[in-house]
Parts: sequence; C-alpha cells; structure tokens
Amino acid sequence: MRPSSDPGPVAVLLNPTAGRGRHRDALPGVLEQLRSTGREVTVLPATSADEALAACRTAVASGAGALVAAGGDGTIHLGLQAVAGTGVPFGAIPAGTGNDFVVELGLPGEPLPAAAAIARALREESIRKVDLARMTDAEGNVRWFGAVLAAGFDAIVNERANRMRFPKGPRRYDVAIVAELLRLRPRPYTLVLDGVEHHLDAVLVAVGNTACYGGGMRIVPAADPTDGLLDVVVGGRLSRVAFARIKPHVYRGTHVGHPLVTTYRAATVELRAEGIVSYVDGERSFPLPVTVTSAPGALTLLA
Repeated sequence: MRPSSDPGPVAVLLNPTAGRGRHRDALPGVLEQLRSTGREVTVLPATSADEALAACRTAVASGAGALVAAGGDGTIHLGLQAVAGTGVPFGAIPAGTGNDFVVELGLPGEPLPAAAAIARALREESIRKVDLARMTDAEGNVRWFGAVLAAGFDAIVNERANRMRFPKGPRRYDVAIVAELLRLRPRPYTLVLDGVEHHLDAVLVAVGNTACYGGGMRIVPAADPTDGLLDVVVGGRLSRVAFARIKPHVYRGTHVGHPLVTTYRAATVELRAEGIVSYVDGERSFPLPVTVTSAPGALTLLA
C-alpha cells in the first residue's frame, strides 16, 4: 500500500488510431496537461485491444493512482473493465467519432479540454461516482459497460458488417443495414425484469445505463447513470416501413412515443433470444442469454 502522500502514478491508455486518427496530433498535448499536475504519468504500451486491456488491469493491480483512457468509445470501454468497482479514479478523454459515454456524462467533448478538466480534478482530488452496468453470460464471464447494450437490429447489422470484406469503411455498415432491413422480422425474446418474466416479439432491444449509442442516437432516452437502474427499450412487431420511419426519431429520443415501442426500468435485466450476439458500448460482446445488473457508483470518475 502506498502512503497517502504518494497516490501512485497516472496510467494513460492512448489510442492514436481512434476516430481514424483525426485527434492523433492532440495526444502530446493531452500528456502535457496530465504531467502539469506534477504526478508521475505512465503511458501504457499496447498494440492491440487485448494488450490494452491487460496493460490497464496490470496498472490498476500494481497501484496506479488513476487510469486515463484517450480514444473512442471502444478505448474507454477497455479502461472501464480495469477500474470498475475498484475505486481507482478514471479519466475519459474523447478522441473517437461517437464519444457517446463521455458526452452523456457531461464531460468535455474534445481531447484537450477533457485533459485540462482531468488535470484539474487530479490536482483538486475531485471525483464523482456514476453507475455502470455489469453483464454476465451463461458461462459466468463478466463484462462492464457504461452506455448501451444492443441486442436487436443494430447488433445484427454489426455482426453482418463485421463479416463483410467489402466495401471498406463506413459504407460497409450502409450495405449491412440495407441487407438486414430486407430480412427484418420480429424475433422471440424473453425479458426478465427484477424477476418478472415477459415474452415478446421484437426487432429492436436495447438496455441502457446512459441514453446514447452510435454517435448521438438517443436509443434509451430516459437512462440516468446515477439512479441505480437500467432502462430498456423494446421495438416490437415493427414492419420494415414502420421501422424505417421511426429510425430518424431515435436521434431525438422521440421514438419511444410509437405505440409499438415499449419502455421498462429495472435493476436487473435477463435477456434471452436465439442467434443474437450482443454489442455493448459499440463493441462485440456475449451471445445471449445474458444478465445485466446495475452497479450503482461502480465508476469513480475524475471530474
């Protein structure tokens, strides 16, 4: 254990390729801001997601006084796996394209202002607690997430896009969306909310700790990362035409007013369906079934 006068180094995970590298030039300034606190700053070596996750976990286990992740939602997501429930302060610096989790927490949306805010929090020892979601699969594997779990149409589109070799870049997702819209059909789900079982057919299922995914789509608009609960949005037996019509409303969160869209709130959500791989914080995760539990105050945020 370190004496109180030695809070431990600030471990920093940098992803210069996030957001297609558009914030790469800001990263030296990010490190300069953090070093201006007088704290030891250690940049974690990593050339892959697996290496990044291992480096974050090792840093926390070795006594890091804080962990800072600079990158997109995927980079932030990796950092969460290491600090969730530990009490180690976490700083999130947005350098991706969507940055949904950071924006929903009310943090600065650009790298240098975010680094300045984290540096100030380090100097002042300023933190706040926010909720995370803890997901467990059928084999007992655990993953934490901060934003949204997708387990319907959007997850299916991601699966198709990730299998495609052509076209490259964002157009791949456009092609995948069209292909899956042509195949759109409601699927049977079992949803268990705090022990109460619901059987339903749906094309869209999302579980949110915060409101947004996909770069500003307010899929779970009422989600609050400080209330100790998860919000669930289910789009039921929507036709292709109805689904296409409500999709633009997701950016404002007004899709929940559609008669075939249902919302729920619970501390624990069990989700079962055949042939669905979930995505959390935009990252491929566990196949269903999964159990998601709200973890109040599991993240100690530098803010």
